[in-house]
Amino acid sequence: MTNVYSFDGILVFGLLFVCTCAYLKKVPRLNSWLLSEKKGVWGVFYKAAVIGSRLHIAVAASCMCMAFYLIFLK
Repeated sequence: MTNVYSFDGILVFGLLFVCTCAYLKKVPRLNSWLLSEKKGVWGVFYKAAVIGSRLHIAVAASCMCMAFYLIFLK
């Protein structure tokens, strides 16, 4: 179990947030509702979705590395 206040907990939260927003971008009804704003507080969801969709190979590799770290090294 990772602690949110540790550095690896923050990394796990960030990766899961980016992956979730990229997934929600593929759902048409949620895309128009949640990811329509590009500025402000709701713009964070849009920006995370863009990062997840454009850098999907890097995000996937980061998720695999973090999973390996959490399962075997921690």
